[in-house]
Amino acid sequence: MSSSKIILIPIPIAEEATETLPNYIIEHINQCEVFFVENLRTARRAFRKIDPKFNIDSKEWHEIGKKEDDLISIFSKNIKAGKIIGIASESGCPGVADPGHILVSIAQKNNILVKPLVGPSSILLTLMASGMNGQAFAFNGYLPVNETERAKQIKALESKVLKENATQLFIETPYRNNQVFQSLLKNLQNDTSICIGYHVSSKEEWIKTKTVGDWKKINQEIPKQPTLFAIGKL
Repeated sequence: MSSSKIILIPIPIAEEATETLPNYIIEHINQCEVFFVENLRTARRAFRKIDPKFNIDSKEWHEIGKKEDDLISIFSKNIKAGKIIGIASESGCPGVADPGHILVSIAQKNNILVKPLVGPSSILLTLMASGMNGQAFAFNGYLPVNETERAKQIKALESKVLKENATQLFIETPYRNNQVFQSLLKNLQNDTSICIGYHVSSKEEWIKTKTVGDWKKINQEIPKQPTLFAIGKL
């Protein structure tokens, strides 16, 4: 069996929030010989902030971007060579609403040790602060761009909330935040709750939950920043 090991490395959600990472991450990033990262520039900058002495040039680097499938062969060769491999996304936890899971699946199929490191996830942090059900929940990625299809999806998610009391979370491209928010107000029942979380883990962190009826009473604007939405019941 290969002596390779896969280390899943969290990156701060807010660039300056390195205090959200445990100190043991320094040991692990220095231990890695090869990195598969969502964005080379982002990852190298993040690792240097985590450890100013981190030696970038001594490591082998591969950028996942949107071509994770194309790196399976290179990843597999490094596994066979017994390398210690680090996987990181641009922020948060790799493989959770971010690239990484395809490579991890290759490791699991080959019985390779996979070590996930503790770090911030905007999905879980928003759910924790929402006051909604954390026993049953689902992350749904992005909603459809088309307004008609989006309305249909919103109503389907609300149906799961009502029937299963299962909190439904999703994200949106920042410039469409307010458009999606208005779609939620238009298509959800007044007593359904919406949680909005942006700048999560930063000094400007803002997470609020209100019913649709209460949101309609205020003219809330959402900045063009990475935002988590959740719908559920309080």
